Amino acid sequence: MNGLIEFIKTLGPTRIAAMGAVAAILIGVFAFIILRVTAPQMTQLYSELTLEDSGAIVNQLESQGVQFELRNNGATIMVPADQVARLRMRLAEEGLPTGGSIGYEIFDRSDTLGATTFVQNINKLRAMEGELARTISSISRIRSARVHLVIPERQLFQKDQRPPSASIVLSVRGALGEGEIRSVQHLVAAAVDGLTPDHVSIVDETGRLLASGASAGEDGVLSTALQEREVALESRLRNQVEEILNSVVGPGRARVRVATELDHNKITETTETYDPEGQVVRSTQSKEEASSSVNARDEVTVGNQLPNNQQNNGGAGDRDDSSLTEEIVNYEISRATRTQIVEAGAIKRLSVAVLVDGTYAPNDNGDVVYSPRSQETLDRIALLVRSAVGFDEGRGDVVEVVNLQFAMPPAADLGEGEGGLFEFTRQDIMRFAELGVLAMISVLLLFFVVRPLLRRIVTPEEHVTQELIIGPDGTLIADSDAAAGKDDEEDEIRIEWLEEAKAAGAMQATSIAKVGEMIGEYPSEAVTIVRGWLDEAA
Repeated sequence: MNGLIEFIKTLGPTRIAAMGAVAAILIGVFAFIILRVTAPQMTQLYSELTLEDSGAIVNQLESQGVQFELRNNGATIMVPADQVARLRMRLAEEGLPTGGSIGYEIFDRSDTLGATTFVQNINKLRAMEGELARTISSISRIRSARVHLVIPERQLFQKDQRPPSASIVLSVRGALGEGEIRSVQHLVAAAVDGLTPDHVSIVDETGRLLASGASAGEDGVLSTALQEREVALESRLRNQVEEILNSVVGPGRARVRVATELDHNKITETTETYDPEGQVVRSTQSKEEASSSVNARDEVTVGNQLPNNQQNNGGAGDRDDSSLTEEIVNYEISRATRTQIVEAGAIKRLSVAVLVDGTYAPNDNGDVVYSPRSQETLDRIALLVRSAVGFDEGRGDVVEVVNLQFAMPPAADLGEGEGGLFEFTRQDIMRFAELGVLAMISVLLLFFVVRPLLRRIVTPEEHVTQELIIGPDGTLIADSDAAAGKDDEEDEIRIEWLEEAKAAGAMQATSIAKVGEMIGEYPSEAVTIVRGWLDEAA
């Protein structure tokens, strides 16, 4: 302790204050670095939130004591990465986020006991709109949705009932396809009683009409369906061909385009065929008739008028007997009725264009050189393409395979063993860069700031006091060792001592007097010495 106290006394108050300042700065810098390194890594909990959802989520996080950050004016909330899953489940239990809309939780309130029927109907409509908006927003390409329903009230003694309708405003990422728009229409129509897809109008955030909501009729629906079928067919065939070609020529080294021509005509054909050889007896009708008549004489007697008088008379008159047999046979001729309906959408013609890149190989100098593919390879590729798309020459299908050099050569393949353990995300790379910068700043601070200051503080000041000695030849030397003569290095040291002696000699009156006397005695040598000082100062 005594040695430490003596050391502190030798330092002086100025050095102690400097050491305290340096220590405070070092503590602050290293505390910042430690806090920055040990701070939890923040990640996104939710983004693109409404102010209502953001406020409700912040209240929940504060009540749970969770550290969070707000960005993008509260639209994005950042939380520690290791708590994201747990917080999302906890917030889902509370029904957050709501997407800025109110769903069926509106009926969970306890103040609806005295609500009128009108208010209950309005709340039901709001709940339906909110639930539909949440469901639509769950689609990947849709950022948010706003739904408006018009459900007419059913009036008593009213024959015609107006159908319900719906209007939807979508905020989308990119562009929606025709199939996705129709899926939204059918989704809303299936959720509302009596609503049909052709009464659902859809608009995006730019005001562009995606679905008119007006009935286009059977022809319009058929035309839309055929367009969707054409796009889907072309996409499916292109993907099939590209999948095969990627295995042959490499990923990204082939371009495929498919054009289909569909038949938009719907044909209904009814054929009725009769076979005369296929007769079948349907019904038979037989008829037999027999008649007998006698022509009596013209005598009129009492005997002729008595019953059975004709039999007794025998041949008294002319007898006439006749019989008739008739048979009617009805035949059923074999008949075949065939009704064939050919729906629109059959493929009339198919065209496939395939662009294939060549091969690349290093030459003797190590440069990558392009080489076109052989005709035999192109023919085999064309055969594969024809088999993949269902080529029909009688239908007029066309398949063209062309080999041309692409503008961009293929990227160099990664070596084996890369990736896996060394696959880092962009967030990890930024974190490593931040830690590297902090480490570099710490090293630079230690070597170029702290180390010189500590050396300056710890190293004691050395006050060198030297006397001027005049040699026997009248020259001015620093001490007695100089008179004895030294080597060149010692001469340089004596010159440095002499310069320090100049500053010290200004404070020593006796030395100045001796110098003045010496200058008076040896003026030429004094001029030579002064000229030497001037040259050294320059």
